[in-house]
Amino acid sequence: MSSDGALPEGIFSLLDTDLYKLTMQSAVLKYFPQVPVTYRLTNRTPGMKLNRLAFNWLQQQINKLEHLKVTTDELSFLRKECPFLSEPYLHFLQNFELRPREHVKVHFRVDKDTGSNQDLGDIEIDTEGLWVDTILYEIPMLALTSEAYFKFMDRDWKYEGQLEKAKQKGMKLTEAGCMVMEFGSRRRRDYHTHDLIVQGLLQANAEAVGKGHRGKIVGTSNVHLAMKHGVKPLGTIAHEWFMGVAAVTDSYMSATETALAYWIGTFGKGVLAVALTDTFGTEFFLKAFERRVPAFAVADKGAATTLASSLGPAQDGAHHLSSTDPPITHNEGITNGHTQLQQETYAEAFTGVRQDSGDPLEFVKTMKAFYDKHPPKTKKTITFSDSLNVEKCIEYKKAAEDAGLNATFGIGTFFTNDFERASNGQKSKPLNIVMKLSSAGGKPAIKISDNLGKNTGDTATVERVKREFGYHERDWREGDESKRWD
Repeated sequence: MSSDGALPEGIFSLLDTDLYKLTMQSAVLKYFPQVPVTYRLTNRTPGMKLNRLAFNWLQQQINKLEHLKVTTDELSFLRKECPFLSEPYLHFLQNFELRPREHVKVHFRVDKDTGSNQDLGDIEIDTEGLWVDTILYEIPMLALTSEAYFKFMDRDWKYEGQLEKAKQKGMKLTEAGCMVMEFGSRRRRDYHTHDLIVQGLLQANAEAVGKGHRGKIVGTSNVHLAMKHGVKPLGTIAHEWFMGVAAVTDSYMSATETALAYWIGTFGKGVLAVALTDTFGTEFFLKAFERRVPAFAVADKGAATTLASSLGPAQDGAHHLSSTDPPITHNEGITNGHTQLQQETYAEAFTGVRQDSGDPLEFVKTMKAFYDKHPPKTKKTITFSDSLNVEKCIEYKKAAEDAGLNATFGIGTFFTNDFERASNGQKSKPLNIVMKLSSAGGKPAIKISDNLGKNTGDTATVERVKREFGYHERDWREGDESKRWD
């Protein structure tokens, strides 16, 4: 590991986060501005622990988040590159501050306490507060935890070669015709690594254009690095949105459709329109996806797009989605009881879907069958984002194209935490950590996914929802999360 003290550490920009955190915050501001939530960090590699020295550094870095504010230049960048973020939301963001001493609780559960800084233990991180106030903690908590581990625990690595490695990966991917997004904020080794990777990928893209490669590095999910390197930030929606809507409405049978309708109600049809399918299982998601979009699921124009309903009346009547009161009060589905339906289904309104758990090749078959049953007017896209590498991207691209679908790829840890040990050349294994919504509105928030290893949340609620759905348990050969990067 480099000991260059001039290199940045920690988080020093509020926009050093993924775009989907901002888009979801915008939707939360509109529909759920007063909803309390909790989050919890989970280490899926429990054998990889921190010591007390790492914990103390992590606590200091978390407290420093209270100093972050969006700058005038950053707001200008968002206005130019993210026109889907409305002025009311940007005004909210301009005045937004993280309050970690109020919202974040960090505990060090030591294995054997000798009082030494080298004592090992587990880190517990929980956040609690209003959803709109706490939604931006996830990425910093994960990035800082990873940085703490590789700053104090696994130090047998170097930065040298990372930019060139990223460039080589980018060249292979673009030569194969892959359309690639960098998604590595959450589990990056540290900020400097992330910056090197983005530089390497953009160098690859420039060279690929000159060589006539069919593929492209289309950008990064990290808003700060997109601004720094002059590219568009990319992203749409995460499991958190579906999990939160389900918990708040307390209606899992209709939650997916509610979440989709609210998303369109915030941003409009065809905007940020890649739908994540696996929060409660793809099979059940598709039942909602084939329904027609309600007439009231239309975003207001201009400044009202993400204006919280508590700040003003709905423009288009009681059934307009400017209301924060969920339009679903029963389990039959959002379209029941409303006669005004648009001709488009959600499947038509969204440009594609994202695959994030389970067997990607089976997912391609599932989506082909779905779109064959519901022929779209335009060609749809699958965005693959689960534990990718170059070989997998090429394989999944062929499978999707053979099925008549486009393929894009969101690659994270394979880019931003792919290191060898300096001493012996063996792999320096990344942490597999996640931070998920654990409750919303006082009710448990859960995720089932298309892979047993990614079930998240209150066990009793998970089992209850599985029974309600008639969920068929799934697992696959690469589904052991504790060995994901072995």
